[in-house]
Amino acid sequence: MHSEVFLAIIVVMLVALAAADKPLPVPLLLRSDIHHVHDDGAHSMDFEVDNGISFQLSGSQGEEGGANMFGTYKMMNAEGELVDVKFVANEFGFQPESSLLPVAPAFPHPIPQFVLDQIAFAEQQKLTQSQESSE
Repeated sequence: MHSEVFLAIIVVMLVALAAADKPLPVPLLLRSDIHHVHDDGAHSMDFEVDNGISFQLSGSQGEEGGANMFGTYKMMNAEGELVDVKFVANEFGFQPESSLLPVAPAFPHPIPQFVLDQIAFAEQQKLTQSQESSE
């Protein structure tokens, strides 16, 4: 009896070990180039690894002491497709552009009738209240 339980435990452990995720291989660095800050504040860097990931950045000193940067990075998404992201980072924040990012609907879009009705009702109430308070 004990040997059957022991054997079952061993089998379960071996199945779990075989089903365990294998570690991902470490990507190899293909290219790396860093230009440190110059007197005028200009800087740049880029790197690329063998799995398709790459990053490029250039920047300069901002007018108010911050940094102005622009660049691109590429990465693999969950479906294994290469995604390209362009960005600008400055006093207005980080501004990415990519087909990966959702796009807001075109504006102005038509205002639904129930919203127009609510606005008209609120205007009518405001007019009625102002007339009552002036009497």
